[in-house]
Amino acid sequence: MGLTLIEKILKKKSINKRLDDFIYAKVDFCFGNDITAPLAIKEFAKAKFRSVYNPRKIGFFCDHFVPARDQKAANNVKKLKGFAAKYKIKNFYDTNTCGIEHVFLPEKGLVKTGDLVIGADSHSCTYGALGAASFGVGSTDLAAAIKEGRCWFKKPETIKFYYSGKIPKWFTGKDLILYTIGQIGVSGALYKTMEFSGPVVKKMTIEDRFTICNMAIEAGAQTGIVEPDKKTVKYIKAANPRIKNVPLLKSDKDANYYKVIKFDISQLMPQVACPHLPSNVVDVDKLKKVSLDQVVIGSCTNGRLKDLAEAAQILKEKTVKKGLRAIVIPGSHKVYNQALKKGYLNIFHKSGFMVSPPTCGPCLGGHTGILDKGEVALATTNRNFIGRMGHPESFVYLSNPAVAAASSITGRITHPAEVGGGSK
Repeated sequence: MGLTLIEKILKKKSINKRLDDFIYAKVDFCFGNDITAPLAIKEFAKAKFRSVYNPRKIGFFCDHFVPARDQKAANNVKKLKGFAAKYKIKNFYDTNTCGIEHVFLPEKGLVKTGDLVIGADSHSCTYGALGAASFGVGSTDLAAAIKEGRCWFKKPETIKFYYSGKIPKWFTGKDLILYTIGQIGVSGALYKTMEFSGPVVKKMTIEDRFTICNMAIEAGAQTGIVEPDKKTVKYIKAANPRIKNVPLLKSDKDANYYKVIKFDISQLMPQVACPHLPSNVVDVDKLKKVSLDQVVIGSCTNGRLKDLAEAAQILKEKTVKKGLRAIVIPGSHKVYNQALKKGYLNIFHKSGFMVSPPTCGPCLGGHTGILDKGEVALATTNRNFIGRMGHPESFVYLSNPAVAAASSITGRITHPAEVGGGSK
């Protein structure tokens, strides 16, 4: 019996080179952020560890509560900075050099095809877009990995998702994953690997694939993954020119899948997840009467240059609805600078958007756009649970960047075509 892509990586990285039900494996990179890594450092000290396994394979990324929202947030960054200095950890990045971790790591060339990566953040599944095995873990697991360079895994079964058909106008990776979660539910891939495949996925950009894999966790999955291709090779080599060989790993034809699910997307339109679950998904046209108080474009899901470009295309020479708060958050400093050079940030500014430095900010109800009781937001983020973006009686809808941009103009949830979005 053949192996799936995720099984091949786990077997190669396992200490005994076997694919058992529980696998003790070497990790290629482990990391945490300004919320989770301080907890890992606390556990590291409690265990009386005195060394790290490889200072070049550990990363701390300050992105959640930065720029520091309060004294505690500032102290967390200080702790990480001190630990990194003590153990000579190269990959410590503060807000002025970093950005949102799941945007920054791949663009920095810290993850490549075939790697086994763990991060103390649930959306660490993002890197499956590059053909890596990437998993979110707890802070205690991170502490152990910082010391040992190893982690335990339960072998996840794989569900293969096969997408066919012509990609509709304004239909993006965000719409594909929202539609999928809407069809299978938030526990539809519980503790599974979601392998995304088919001609539609092959046509999509690496940025779209990041978005798709990023939200695999919202279906209960351990991770998401896409077989690498020429687009993957080009992206990885551009991010890190020192990488000369990018293996085009694939699942075996006779691999054993838990199930195979097929979707034809030809007749679909942009999707929107309604409160209070990412699976509560409907066509954008069904929500025309939903008025908005706030629009947020950004996050580890949709804060890349492609996302800002699509939104800017809609917003050019248009104005945000009076009384609506509109916030755009580039996913990293590189994205910020690219968007600045291409004129996108000027378009956002002229239209009435507030341009924020890179941060997770409002996505997790941290800062830079918290909702009050009864307020309604449309965001390009990944979760819309009760109280996710502020008050427990606020409401969050999720969409792609073009829908968010169009909706900021009308003040209600709107299809891009309604505001002259034309073809994409």
